[in-house]
Amino acid sequence: MLETRTATAADAGLITHHRRRMFVDAGRADNQILDVMARNFEPWVAKAIADGKYIGWLTSEDGRVVAGAGLMLLDWAPHPLDPRSTQRGYLLNVYVEPDYRRKKLASQLIELALAEARRRKIRVVSLHSTEAGRRLYESNGFRRTNEMFYVEPVEP
Repeated sequence: MLETRTATAADAGLITHHRRRMFVDAGRADNQILDVMARNFEPWVAKAIADGKYIGWLTSEDGRVVAGAGLMLLDWAPHPLDPRSTQRGYLLNVYVEPDYRRKKLASQLIELALAEARRRKIRVVSLHSTEAGRRLYESNGFRRTNEMFYVEPVEP
């Protein structure tokens, strides 16, 4: 039987593992850059959970975590899309183990994150998606935007 619970700071290693697998499954090489990311992400997410800036959910079957997702709470200036709130949600680390995909687990986790955002009166939740994930997010109410990035090169 599948059960979903709220993540704790003690789950930081597991969330980090999911995050790494998410990038690898999306086609990124499992290399030194992901090593650096994981070393920096694990303490960051543990602190963010403890500080209430990251809310995560983990779905398990028979004690094995098979899916997870997180909602990061960001300070954000009031905006025409949300003229009253000073926060925006950011959905991240949506990951389902390969044997459990196509069973609506990701959609259930996304709904938990959106419900938490609604509870906090946050109207805007953003994310970044792979091409393969776009249909999932669009079916859960997300729409494409005109966001752009500038990224400085990183050394491993």
